[in-house]
Amino acid sequence: MTSMIRKSVLGVAGLAFAGGVFAGPVAAHADTTPVAGKPVAVQADKPGVDKKKLIPHGVQGAQSKITLNDEQTANAKAIIAATKKAGLPERAAVISIATSLQESKLENLGHLGDRNDHDSLGLFQQRPSSGWGTPEQITDPEYATLAFEKGLKQVDGWRDMPLTEAAQTVQVSAYPDAYAQWEKQAADLVAQHWNS
Repeated sequence: MTSMIRKSVLGVAGLAFAGGVFAGPVAAHADTTPVAGKPVAVQADKPGVDKKKLIPHGVQGAQSKITLNDEQTANAKAIIAATKKAGLPERAAVISIATSLQESKLENLGHLGDRNDHDSLGLFQQRPSSGWGTPEQITDPEYATLAFEKGLKQVDGWRDMPLTEAAQTVQVSAYPDAYAQWEKQAADLVAQHWNS
């Protein structure tokens, strides 16, 4: 029964932008090799940030971590700001940042030539041809985040899903389990910047 429900959810998420339902890019170019690094401790001691809200299911599998430059940090902050603008909780920001870490390493990517997955662009590697928006829109961090989170809100039960399932249902990636490796770093970024 669970398999049948998941297939139904994935089938709905795979539709092109029609009637408010988004389809995500197939990230054939996505790097699925975990990045070596030390585990990141979630900084849940800041006022108003509850660790249980950030990682309610615990992390799945080995975790990856990258050192962020100023631009990547600004993009993480932009995702958090857009999440707040959408009226969504911290968990949505964790899912969004982890998704962007997998798709682009929090870099607002333009066309990558031969390394490009079709017409995938931006922080979430969204595709204009799949109805995510124009190239200008999906390379705007706020727009791209709001588009991703609009798709997330349409996933029934996303708040209760493991991160990788929620992200995969929106993105429909060729590497569905790859999002999980970024959960700790995404949670740490949300804990650090949610109230800043």
